[in-house]
Amino acid sequence: MAPGRTQGLHNGRVNEPLVLGIETSCDETGVGIVRGNTLLADAVASSVEEHARFGGVVPEVASRAHLEAMVPTIERACETAGITLSDVDAIAVTNGPGLAGALLVGVAAAKALAIGLGKPIYGVNHLASHVAVDQLEHGPLPEPCLAMLVSGGHSSLLRVEDVTAGVDPMGSTIDDAAGEAFDKVARLLGLPFPGGPHIDRVAREGDSVYVDFPRGLTSRRDLERHRFDFSFSGLKTAVARWVEARERSGEPVPVADVAASFQEAVCDVLTRKAIDAAATEGIDDILIGGGVAANSRLRAMAEERAAAKGIRVRVPRPGLCTDNGAMVAALGSEMVSRGRTPSPLDLPADSSLPVTSVLA
Repeated sequence: MAPGRTQGLHNGRVNEPLVLGIETSCDETGVGIVRGNTLLADAVASSVEEHARFGGVVPEVASRAHLEAMVPTIERACETAGITLSDVDAIAVTNGPGLAGALLVGVAAAKALAIGLGKPIYGVNHLASHVAVDQLEHGPLPEPCLAMLVSGGHSSLLRVEDVTAGVDPMGSTIDDAAGEAFDKVARLLGLPFPGGPHIDRVAREGDSVYVDFPRGLTSRRDLERHRFDFSFSGLKTAVARWVEARERSGEPVPVADVAASFQEAVCDVLTRKAIDAAATEGIDDILIGGGVAANSRLRAMAEERAAAKGIRVRVPRPGLCTDNGAMVAALGSEMVSRGRTPSPLDLPADSSLPVTSVLA
């Protein structure tokens, strides 16, 4: 089979590549299998419990967990999809950005499969994969669309013309990412790690206007230089000071109200800037991806505000928002379908891979 081209037929379906994707950028070992835009398997092995006692991801622990989980996760994905490894047309793998040691495990596994099976390999960008995964649920991406990616390591606004060719960054975080702020505030409130799901759950019982927390980079002066950028460090510090003052006075901390007020501030900034960016570019579709995209308040606020501006919002189901192999396979499948040249077998793991580099 020529590199970058699909086999002619799979179970009666023509020109739809069967792609296995591997994701190991952080603490999730993900293996996904897709045929075209159809998800066949999404196997994930999480090491989050091993990191919970440290209050955050420990790179060395993550790397070891990936080593232990890789083969069983690949086997589970193949069994779920009802295929053998020899059936796949291509291997896709996240080669950046992410934790260097964790990425190395996935890239090494993908190279071994590519060599052993004689299949092409596609090293793809983690952030672009978060964009591509929406195709598995809602079909082909609108071109152009505005992608807002929000996770523990990234808060970015991207103009996407062709997810396989590159994306145009419009804004990003200048300090703490949104997911990182969720984790740190959760710790302040005595909630478990990872903080996002727990703050979302607790906030449903709280008052979102109980505390008027700051909205970073939204003043007129900030907007002149950082119109589409994000900053959550000041918000995190404001929550810490508020909680400390409450504790010093001997008063109980209203956890649900603080969580709801914090969450409201984050979602307010994210949605406000995303809609402003889309309107400025004349884009009618916003795609939200990354782990924080699973937040119920963010989804509701984005849809309400976008609808008022005549803008459509696409968000994958929560299970596809967090890191997974399906998103890597989805982007790999699109690469194969569009005839993109495969990556060389010496492709590196690049922990600081820029979002503009979609394919290694």
